[in-house]
Formats: sequence, C-alpha cells, structure tokens
Amino acid sequence: MRKLVYYVGSTIDGFIAGPDGSWDFFPIEADLGAYVNGLLPEVVPTAYRSALGIDAPNARFDAVVMGRSTYDPALAEGVTSPYAHLKQYVFSRTLPPAAEPEVEIVSADPVEFVRELKRRPGRDIWLCGGGQLAGQLLPEVDELMIKLYPVAIGSGIPLATRDFDPRRFDLVEARPFPSGPVLLHYTRPGTESEDR
Repeated sequence: MRKLVYYVGSTIDGFIAGPDGSWDFFPIEADLGAYVNGLLPEVVPTAYRSALGIDAPNARFDAVVMGRSTYDPALAEGVTSPYAHLKQYVFSRTLPPAAEPEVEIVSADPVEFVRELKRRPGRDIWLCGGGQLAGQLLPEVDELMIKLYPVAIGSGIPLATRDFDPRRFDLVEARPFPSGPVLLHYTRPGTESEDR
C-alpha cells in the first residue's frame, strides 16, 4: 500500500510558516538543498527544476496532496500546476475544477479521500504544506520528513493544527548539516520505512 509522507520545513518552535503564510525566514542552505534534491527531486516545483539542473525522474512520489493555502501562492503567480510532474490533489470547497489534467480539486473529506488514494496503485504520496490539512491527515501519515531549521519565530502556522490527540512516531534518522538544519525522518510505529 502507498504511504502518505509529510515532508516539510519547520522552525525549532514548530512552525512551517509565519502568521501571514510567509516562509522567507527559512535559510536556503546549499548542503541541505543538494541532499534533498538528490533524495527527492520531485519536491522541487516544476518551474525551478531545470534552473537547478534537476532532470531526474521521480524517486519516491507520484502524487501530492495540499490545501488551498499551499496552492494559493502558485495561483497568485499564475501557476495553475506547480508540480506538473506529479498528480496534484488540492483540497478546497471553493475552487472551481482545474483545467490541467494533472490537478484535481477535491471537496471531499480529506481523510476518506487519502485512505482511498493510498489503496490505489502507485508510488507514495507527498503531503505538502501543513497546518490544518496536516492536522486532519495526521492519523493517516505514515512517515514524517522534517527539515528542522535553527530558527524560532514565536507564532505562525503550526506543523499540524488539531485538537489534543498525542501520536507517536519512531525516529529512523536524524541527519545534521554543517549549515545548521537537521533532516529528521520518522515513521509511524509498525510502518516499515524505505531504505535511505
């Protein structure tokens, strides 16, 4: 069965973006970027792949799920298919159907939809962005891959917004980078992780 993998950047105090959705305070570190681009080339938006010299095929994911807040910045720039190399599912009850065949606007319950999506054949599914959608999907998350940056911001959009409901994950790997961030890889107990 396919896995849902929450891959995201976070501050050390648990925020993935500022209160306004900005994330420009995250440092762009060459060592972490080079490692991630080699490990997961498909998480780089289509528009930036050639500029970064990424022409590798998808290594792990063939689909991405995101909420409206994650999709909106691309729309604001006129980009209606930010990850054209992936099947994109955008959860929104207000967006009209997408014109691009690789983008599907989903108004259904995210948990039920992702459960069904995980049963379909294919590669793993990337949960992009976070906050409310990540909070709803947390029970379905099989792996967490968190780029933990040495920055504290005090408030913003949390890694997952949900009622108190502790969920345990097992640490698979903690890979520090000389520039300061740490890539943390966790799995839900009882879930086998891919070899890294």
